[in-house]
Amino acid sequence: MIDYLTSKEKAIHNNLDAYIGNRVKNRRTLLGISQERLGSYLGVSFQQIQKYEKGINRISASSLYNISNVLSIDWSYFVEGYTSAPTLNEDGSLAYEVDHIKKGDAADLLNFYGKISDPQLRRRVIDIVKAIADTQRP
Repeated sequence: MIDYLTSKEKAIHNNLDAYIGNRVKNRRTLLGISQERLGSYLGVSFQQIQKYEKGINRISASSLYNISNVLSIDWSYFVEGYTSAPTLNEDGSLAYEVDHIKKGDAADLLNFYGKISDPQLRRRVIDIVKAIADTQRP
């Protein structure tokens, strides 16, 4: 097999795998679904789910589609916000790898947001949070 990717291109693909895996983990955690339970829905072991979430193994398009169905979210969520040139934190870690779900406030925000039944009101909440976040950028 011919290796046609440069080292920079390989790093970008690995970053994307890690990004998608992190998004799977965040959504799974938010819903309170264990790795074992998600694996059983998909017909894979919890170890495979761990590998997906760490970006060690790539998630195929069909598996990502199945994961999105199990986790009740559009498949595009898993790549939303990804750029091919992720920024680094001061410690050298990738900025998007921060696991916000571990922070109680983020989980609370998402849980309360999920209880808003009016789609227009949900959109307004997103716009407000986005506007606030935009003012916090350096």
